[in-house]
Amino acid sequence: MKDSVIEQPDLRPADEVMRLRRMGSMFPSRLSFLRTLTRRLIADGSRVCRPHWQIDGDGFGTAVYTVTLGGHSYSLFAITQPLDPEMRTDRVIAEAWDAAFVLYDGVPDAAEIARLSSQAPLQEAGRFTQKDLCLSRANKSVRLFEQIVGALRAGSALPMGMIHQIGYLMRTTAVYGNGKFGIADRRVVAQRPGLEGPFMAEMLTVWLIRAFTHDLIEHMGGAPLPARVKRQLGIGNSTGLGMAPFLVSHPFLLHSWMICRETALARVRAAQIDEGVAQRLIALARRAAQHLLEWNIPDPMHQARIVTLRQEWARLTQGLTEAGLCQEGAVDALLERSRAGSFDLQELAVSWLIEPFGDVVDGLTECMANPFDPVLQPQMSCDELRGLLQEHCAFATEIDFTDPQASAQFWYVSEAKLEPRIGQRQSEPGADRESPLDIARRIQELAKDLTGHSGPIWQFLAQLPEHRYAVQRVQALAQNPYAEIRDNLVDADMAPIDMLRCKLSFFGASKFDPKSQLWTRITLAQGAPLAQDLADGTARDDWWLPVSAP
Repeated sequence: MKDSVIEQPDLRPADEVMRLRRMGSMFPSRLSFLRTLTRRLIADGSRVCRPHWQIDGDGFGTAVYTVTLGGHSYSLFAITQPLDPEMRTDRVIAEAWDAAFVLYDGVPDAAEIARLSSQAPLQEAGRFTQKDLCLSRANKSVRLFEQIVGALRAGSALPMGMIHQIGYLMRTTAVYGNGKFGIADRRVVAQRPGLEGPFMAEMLTVWLIRAFTHDLIEHMGGAPLPARVKRQLGIGNSTGLGMAPFLVSHPFLLHSWMICRETALARVRAAQIDEGVAQRLIALARRAAQHLLEWNIPDPMHQARIVTLRQEWARLTQGLTEAGLCQEGAVDALLERSRAGSFDLQELAVSWLIEPFGDVVDGLTECMANPFDPVLQPQMSCDELRGLLQEHCAFATEIDFTDPQASAQFWYVSEAKLEPRIGQRQSEPGADRESPLDIARRIQELAKDLTGHSGPIWQFLAQLPEHRYAVQRVQALAQNPYAEIRDNLVDADMAPIDMLRCKLSFFGASKFDPKSQLWTRITLAQGAPLAQDLADGTARDDWWLPVSAP
C-alpha cells in the first residue's frame, strides 16, 4: 500500500458533514475510542489480574480487576447486590442497580475496598475521592443471564440465538468521568500514556466491566464459556438526552474528532490500494453485510432504515474485485456511488474504506483530545466577523424564525436530576430558563444587529453584550470549521438521537437500538479482544462491525 498523503484531496466541507441527519448516520471506525484503547492495550503488552474476588454462588459480592497501561495500574472495583425487579430501570431516576463499578487509580487495599463497597452502590449520593476515576452502574439482561446460567449448570447447549440477538450480559445506564459527583477530574490522568485520548478512562471502565460479566456468569454457572462466545458478549448501554448537549458545549473537541475522521478519509482517498488491501476491503464488505443482517430492532422507522441500508450496501459492493479496487480512483468512485444512496450508506462506506488503512490513519487518534474552549477575539473587526458569518453561517442566517416551528423546542436542565431536557415552547413552561443551545437563532440575531457597525468587535459588544457568546462561536469557525452543528437545534423536527449517535459512534458503539428520538440502547466492545487474548498474545485489532461466530 503506497501512501500519497502529500497530494491529499480536500476534506469534505463542514457545511456538508456537520448536518444532524448525516451525523445521525455515523458508524464506528478504527478511530473510535474503544478501538484506540484496545490497540494501546495490545501494544503495551497489558495484562489483567483479579486480586480480589468475594462473590457468592448467587452472584453477589465484590471483585477487583487490575490492568497495567502506560506504566500505571488501574483497577475496576465491582459490587453486585440483590435488586427488586420493580426497581430495575434504565432511567436516570433509578436509585438501585444490579451492579455498581468504580475505576480506581492504583490497586485498592482492604480499607479502600470497604469504602468503595459502601459508596459505589449509592452512585450520585455517594462520597468519592481523587483515587476514583470513573463511576458506573449496570443492570443485567435478565432473560439472557438466566438462560446462560441455566445452560452452564445443566451442561446443555447455550442459547446462541439470544446471544446473537442481545449481545451483552449487562447494560450500563451511565459511565461517569471528569469530576462528576466528586470523582477525579480528567486532568489527573489526561497526560498519562494510554489515557490521554478522549474518554479513554471511560472506555477502559467499560472493557473491564465486560471482563467482570464474563467471569460472573461462569462463576454462577459453574462452567467456562467458550472464548468465541465471550467475544460476542459486549456491554450494553442505555444513553439518553443528557449526552446530546456535550457536542455543543465542547465545540473544539467536536472539531478535533470530526476533522480527524475527515482527514483519515482524505488520506485513504490519496492512498493506492494494493492487492492485500483490496482483499481486505472485500472481506470487510461481506462482514458489514452480515452485521446488517444481524442488526434488528423493534422500532419500525429505524428498522426500515436498516432494511434499506442492507439493499443499498448490496448494490454498492456488488461485483467488487481485487483488480477493480486496485485501479486508480477506486475509492473516489465508491464514495461517489454511495452518494446515490442514503446518508446511512454514505457514512458506512466512509468507515469501511478507512478500516484497512491503519498505518495511514491510526496516528490521527493522537490529535483527538482538545482541552480548549472558544475565546473572544475583541480586536477582530466587524467587517471580518461579517465575512465569517457569510462563509460559515448560512445555516443560521437563512432560517425563518418568524415561523413558530423554527423555535418550537427549548433545552433546559431539570432541577431534580440536573440533567438536560427538552421542552415544547408553545405548550410547556420553562423557556425563560432556556439553555444556550439555540445557536442558530443567536447567530442570526447577531448578524442582524451587526448591520451598520464597524470598528473592532469589542466596541460592538460594549453596546450589545448579549451577543458575546454568539461572537465567540462564530470567531471559532475561522480555524475550527467542524466545531458547529450546522442545523437548528430548537426546530420542531430536530431529533436529539442524531447527536447521540454521532458521539456514540466515536465511542465505538454498534447495533443502535433507538427507543425514541430521545434515547437509545447500544452495544459496546462486542467482538473486542478478551483479557485472556492479551495474556495469550493472540489479541488482534480486528473487530469492526462484529458478527456472530458459527
